[in-house]
Amino acid sequence: MLPFELAEYHERVKKTKEKMVAAGIDVLVIADPANMNYLSGYDGWSFYVPQCLILMVDREQPIWVGRGQDANGARLTTWLDEENIRAYTDDYVHSTVKHPMDYVADIIKAEGYGDKTIGLEMDAYYFTAKCCKRLEMKLPGAKFKDATLLVNYVRIIKSPREIEYMKKAARLVEKAMQTAIDYINEGVRECDVVANIYHSMISGTEDFGGDYPAIVPLLPSGKKTSTPHLTWSDERYKRGDTVIIELAGCYKRYHSPLARTLVLEPAPAKVHDLAAVVVEGINAALDFIKPGVTTAEVEAVWRKTIEKSGFKKESRIGYSMGLNYPPDWGEHTASIRPEDSTVLQPNMTFHMIPGIWLDDCGVEISESFRVTETGCEVFANFPRKLFIK
Repeated sequence: MLPFELAEYHERVKKTKEKMVAAGIDVLVIADPANMNYLSGYDGWSFYVPQCLILMVDREQPIWVGRGQDANGARLTTWLDEENIRAYTDDYVHSTVKHPMDYVADIIKAEGYGDKTIGLEMDAYYFTAKCCKRLEMKLPGAKFKDATLLVNYVRIIKSPREIEYMKKAARLVEKAMQTAIDYINEGVRECDVVANIYHSMISGTEDFGGDYPAIVPLLPSGKKTSTPHLTWSDERYKRGDTVIIELAGCYKRYHSPLARTLVLEPAPAKVHDLAAVVVEGINAALDFIKPGVTTAEVEAVWRKTIEKSGFKKESRIGYSMGLNYPPDWGEHTASIRPEDSTVLQPNMTFHMIPGIWLDDCGVEISESFRVTETGCEVFANFPRKLFIK
């Protein structure tokens, strides 16, 4: 069931250990489900209870730790030997007297690392304050370091197989986006459009189906397009509505996000004008991208382009993305914004989403792309324009 060759997992572990050594970390506790997947292959909807990989700098394989009923999931989806699949009993789950990180601490002590330097993903979504406190309490002789993005930065340059999966995800989002545009019409309920989007992105193509994306379809309409992260309701679309559609295809947990904006005429002239500016800006930014330039330089090209029309955007215009689980498909590493000096390298992958939101309307038109040897390659083949119905 492994989506990658064993050699690729070994290389990922090797690069992670190199970063551990450079940071002076002996043991890395990995709670981010995307990072767990990246290093071990583990793929299960079990991140609502504490789970992790324990990676020790001088051991070949990480140790998977999770709930007892999820241990067979680890056996089915990882490359780990049986001795490295450790399950805690169910009396650890939602207990007021014990905690799964107690079990993790016991493993670390038993392996002889109780007084070593331990890296923790302190800002990972599913690593709570209590997780950290229990490890500190149970390992009083250890030194703890924040290693939140250590594995994330290993992930930032994709392998050929990862790029292949993201291209398949792009085929899924093309299909789902076309479904959204076809179904959005005056009198149609928002929830019915989203139901069709889900069917399209999950049923996929004749050759492959889709996974659940890390973010649900985002479809604000009317005045709600003045903000980006609203979902849908059971209201019906009306004449004059602007609709933002932000989706992602997902294949083997790899994403290809895409956003487009649609108007049910008549729409305000400023929506048409805003869309033209966004398209001009994204075209200029994509044309500028190549290895060796920084993400800040890419943002500057966008900013100077739209400023000619009197528009400004305070938030970032893109971010590194790929493999992930809810609640986000972003990797939390490089951002396309003025204060980020990340140098672009081949097979880095980004979602460029230079949306602009005004007081009563907004426009999102985005592209996911990979950096190539000479420029960039956009993943989805979908018209980059304002859709009018």
